[in-house]
Amino acid sequence: MKKVILALCSATLFWSACAQPEEIGSVDTVFKLLGPDHKIVIEAFDDPDVQNVTCYLSRAKTGGIKGGLGLAEDTADGALSCIQVGPITLTDRIKNRKADGEEVFRKRTSIIFKSMQVVRFYDNKRNTLVYLVYSDKVVDGSPKNALSTVPIIPWENSH
Repeated sequence: MKKVILALCSATLFWSACAQPEEIGSVDTVFKLLGPDHKIVIEAFDDPDVQNVTCYLSRAKTGGIKGGLGLAEDTADGALSCIQVGPITLTDRIKNRKADGEEVFRKRTSIIFKSMQVVRFYDNKRNTLVYLVYSDKVVDGSPKNALSTVPIIPWENSH
């Protein structure tokens, strides 16, 4: 029991270190007579460690009674697009990150066991940030994923 409590506390602290999304909009995909409709939600979040990179994530959100109460499990479907919105300076910590990447965003997609997350990688050879979105589950994850890249290029004031 102590291990479970410790894990939940660690997850809560970790959650606060990740980027927080801003909902841009949504579209209904299935009408539900009771509760909210099923939707595709578009959210934006800024990379918490790389200034001037914004990512846009679209994901499924389950409606109905369970969805309205926060008890439904969302599908693993998601799409991602990240862009440079200003000059980027990378720290040595980001440049030297190992091949497992660094989580920059996490969104709960079921009451406890499933989440959608975005992980950042740095491709040193091509001087490019690579963002991967995927869904994981404690027991069984999903191979569904999407990828977005942000090449590090000089930023012109004319943008």
